[in-house]
Order: sequence, then structure tokens, then C-alpha cells
Amino acid sequence: MSTQRTWKETFLSYKNPKVLGMLFLGFSAGLPFLLVFSTLSAWLKDEGISLAVIGFFGWIGMTYSIKVFWAPVVDHIKLPHFIGALGRRRSWILIAQLGVIIGILGMAFSDPSVNLSSLIGFALLVAFSSATQDIALDAYRIEAVSVDLQGNMATTYQLGYRIALLVAGGGALFIADYLNWQAAYLSMAGCMAIGVITTLIIQEPLVIRKSRADQTQSKPIRDRITGWLYQSAVAPFSDFFQRNGLMAIIILLLIGLYRLPDLVMGIMANPFYLELGFTKTEIAQIVKIYGFAMTVFGAGIGGLAVVRFGIARPLLVGAILVSTSNLLFAWLATKGADISFLVLTISADNLSTGMAGSIFIAYLSSLTNTAYTATQYALFSSLMALPGKFLSGFSGLVVEAQGFAAFFILTALCGLPSILLIVYMIKKQRFYS
Repeated sequence: MSTQRTWKETFLSYKNPKVLGMLFLGFSAGLPFLLVFSTLSAWLKDEGISLAVIGFFGWIGMTYSIKVFWAPVVDHIKLPHFIGALGRRRSWILIAQLGVIIGILGMAFSDPSVNLSSLIGFALLVAFSSATQDIALDAYRIEAVSVDLQGNMATTYQLGYRIALLVAGGGALFIADYLNWQAAYLSMAGCMAIGVITTLIIQEPLVIRKSRADQTQSKPIRDRITGWLYQSAVAPFSDFFQRNGLMAIIILLLIGLYRLPDLVMGIMANPFYLELGFTKTEIAQIVKIYGFAMTVFGAGIGGLAVVRFGIARPLLVGAILVSTSNLLFAWLATKGADISFLVLTISADNLSTGMAGSIFIAYLSSLTNTAYTATQYALFSSLMALPGKFLSGFSGLVVEAQGFAAFFILTALCGLPSILLIVYMIKKQRFYS
């Protein structure tokens, strides 16, 4: 049980250089996401692709949800030669960033109205490379500072991530509106240079990896390989269940359900705004730029709340806000292209999403063991996105059958299970404050 900080100490903790450095790494992590998600859906809507097909594109995001399968490789294998000299974490971050750049360039030169399969292939490369970057970045973020600064790291990471979403969302829409989609995606590929430069500047975290595999160096090669496989692919999961017992199932359920409301609705957001009659410039100005400001404000509140009050109560408040804010989209669906109602909806939604995001990242970080940082965090973040990404693939079918208003009401109801699970865990005192 740690001593609560004063508000002054809380604010000063953000001056830590490593905490500030996460701003740029968060940008690198966030930039690819919308380019294979809602920005891509706006491009497809512009090309006249049906809502049902656009919904299926949400399954590209499931790549982020299966990254746990190659996380042990990223966690335990150091890349060879020149790039390996950067260190275990930085080398994987850099190679993933290069993959993202190649994929975005490929998307830029693909024409969805002529060859949709080419666009899908390059989008999958972006998603795979981005997910790999996330694995290494999450491990770096957790290993770089002590537990008491994880809330701060989550906040600056979220800030950088949200700036990237602003660039890949609002920026890309502005460019597409005034030039074209190819120019938009070429610009995004150039922006990834920020991540590459940052990776070359930061220092590798100094972590003593407490691993039983370290004691096998003198054993025969077959035993060493077996020991490595156990340490990489089995030990991270057995460690989590040993530390949490049967409550591990409840924790995993919470992780999988917490972000369900916003993940299910996400890919339909831009088609929804365009369907109502908003222009791409209006979407960029209100949804992306103004929405970004509200998200940053919410992320700051979330980070401060974790430092000041612990994780349990802020996590519950975040779950309630994320769920109920989706009801405003159902309301907006009945109002048409009304700017004032759009501003109100975006205010509530982005504030709650930013707040819940910082809190939830801090919670996931608190669950990891530094001996298996990348693999365990990949498990949590993969599970966090998998149910929502899978269900989002059917979102276009639901909208075409029931309409946008009914769809958003259904997404709001998706938040009830996570709220009930958090209440249960609070009663069982399963949160560390």
C-alpha cells in the first residue's frame, strides 16, 4: 500500500524525462491505428463501398488482438546485427515502425474501387507491424519506470497516442478533402519519422530479467530450447494464474469487456457522420480536432485520478461514462447534421474515452510481472480488443438492418457487464490502490 501523494507532487511527477518521452512513443503507436480503422472507413465510404463491407474491414483490427501469439518472440528474442545493437526493446520497435511505413505507402498507391484486395493486404501489413510495435512499446513503458509512475506514463502515452489520432484522423480528412486520399496516406507515412527518430534517441531500459532460463546456459542444447519455450510461451501465463487464482478468470473477462462499447461502434463512426450529411472538413474540425482536446482533457483527469485515488473507483466511473456516452450518438441520429448536437455528443464521448483509456492502461500495467512484461501485457491488450473488434465486423450489417439509432443503443448496453464485474471486484478487494 503506497502513500497518497499531494496534488503538487502529483503534477510535478510529470516532469520525469521518461514520462515526457512517452509522448513521442505514444504518437508512433497511435498513428497507424485510424489508418486501418475509421479513416479507412471514410475513404471506403467515399469510394461507394457498402456499409456491410466496411464493417468487415473492422476485422483487420483483430490483428491487434492476436498479437499475444508472437509476443513471446518479441519479449525474448533480440534481433541480430546492426539493429540488434539498439537493444531488445528498441530494435523491435524500430523494425515494426519500418513495417508500418511500408504498409502505409502501399495503401497510398492502392485504389479500393479497382483492387480492393491490394488495399486489404497492405492494411494487414500496417496492422501487423503496428501490433508488433505495441508489444515492444508496452514492455518498454512498463520497464522504464517504477510502479508509482505508471499512471503518469499512461497519461503521456495516451496524449501522444491521441495527438497521432488527431493527425491520422482530422489531418488525413483535411488533406483528403482538399487534395486526395493518396496524398493523405503519403503524408501519414512521412509522419512516422517522428517515431523512428524517437526510437533512435531513447535509452534501452535497464531491467534484471529474473528468468529460470538464465540458469540453463550450461545444459544441453535440447534442454535449453525446451527451457526457452517454457519460459517464453508457458511461464508468462502460468505466472498470471498462479498470482491471481480463480480471480484470474474474472480479471480476463473484465479486460475483454471493458472497451466493448467504443470498439464495437468505432468503425461506423465516420460513415455515420457522412451519412448524416456532415462534410469531411466538419468531421475533421469537430470530431477530430475538438474531440482531441476533450480526449486529452479526459486522459489528464484519468491519470490524475489514478495517482490520487488509486485504480478501483476511477475504473468504475470510466466504465459508466464510456457506456452511457454512446446513447448520445443514438440521440444524434435523430437530429441530422446539427453541429451543436454533434459538439455535445463529441464532448461527452471523447472526455469519457480519454479518461477511461488512461485508467485502464494503468490497470493493465499493474497486472504484469516484469519477468514477462511484453508477453503478459500483450495478452491483456489483445484480449481487451478481441471481442470488440470481432463484433465490430458485423456492425455494418446491424446498421443496414436496424438503423444507426438502434445500433448505438446496443453498443451502450454492451458496457453493462464490465460495470457489474468492477463492482464485484471492488467488493472482493481485488484492486491495489
